[in-house]
Amino acid sequence: MASVKKDDRLTSSQSFMCVGFAGFFSKTFTSPLEVVKIKSQVGTFHCKRGFLQSFLLIYQNEGLRGFWKGNLASCLRLIPYTAVHLTTYKKLVHLHMDELGFISQWRAILAGGLAGAVAALTTYPLEVAETRLIAQNCRQPVYMGVVHTISKIYRNEGLLALYRGFSLTLLGAIPFSIGCYAVHMNLDKLWQEPSFRFTPLQNFINGCLAAGVAQTLSYPFETVKRKMQAQSARLPHLGGVDIHFTGTMDCFIQVVKNKGVLSLWNGLTANTIKVVPYFGLLFTCFELCKQVSLYRNGYIVSPLSYKLTPGVDQSLGPSELEEAKRYLKNRDFGSSLGKC
Repeated sequence: MASVKKDDRLTSSQSFMCVGFAGFFSKTFTSPLEVVKIKSQVGTFHCKRGFLQSFLLIYQNEGLRGFWKGNLASCLRLIPYTAVHLTTYKKLVHLHMDELGFISQWRAILAGGLAGAVAALTTYPLEVAETRLIAQNCRQPVYMGVVHTISKIYRNEGLLALYRGFSLTLLGAIPFSIGCYAVHMNLDKLWQEPSFRFTPLQNFINGCLAAGVAQTLSYPFETVKRKMQAQSARLPHLGGVDIHFTGTMDCFIQVVKNKGVLSLWNGLTANTIKVVPYFGLLFTCFELCKQVSLYRNGYIVSPLSYKLTPGVDQSLGPSELEEAKRYLKNRDFGSSLGKC
């Protein structure tokens, strides 16, 4: 999946803030497409007439508010997911470093995968809450918010219900990673030039292409996962799921048997369309937030442009730059006293 590029001129808190702001904005903007996608995966009646008709049915039955159901849970998940992922990744990388501070590429990839799994496990109840909130009709709600959803699932269905389908997150990561790897390995052939010469636009297209291919390959696992998250014997119509099943494998079998193999990709249209605006807004918002931070840190002359501040060493980190400024200030002050 595409990701924002790390910039050592930002502090850890600034990087975290930029990623969080960009994630909140892009998720909120593309929420209608996410709602249609998840309803299609679950199999609610809204999405049995095609992509465009689904928007009309949701609007007629739930109004505009229906397109932003579950968005708060999705946005709230960003903060702990990012924090846990970064913290776990740093610890794992530190454990696998040699005495010279070097880590092999494969160990770094493994550390990233394990960190992602830990972060997903930590925040999985919020994903379940998002699915339940989207699957229900907001004009006849069973759940009244994120906290109420999680607490009600826990009271009525037990702790394991908040992690139903989690194994599919891990299984789906395999084809997802293969898709990303296959795209990135062939980008130089696509553009007919080495990767270090790619422009920002090329990198954006690369990110969207990698995300589109990876998500398409892992989509059946997500479809089954969403059905498992939504199904509950305590909800009307079993939570809106279009099939009945007893477990993960039975869900796959029942989907193929009753709905056909292609139904494992229900909602793919909405998901594919969402890729470009989501990552476009993600990168744009991140860059805008980063410019403000770089301006405050003293690396650029204006928050509205990337024009570098004259005389500032861009290779220095924020703390090193502050220390250099203090040193120069004290030296200049000492020189002025000497002249007096």
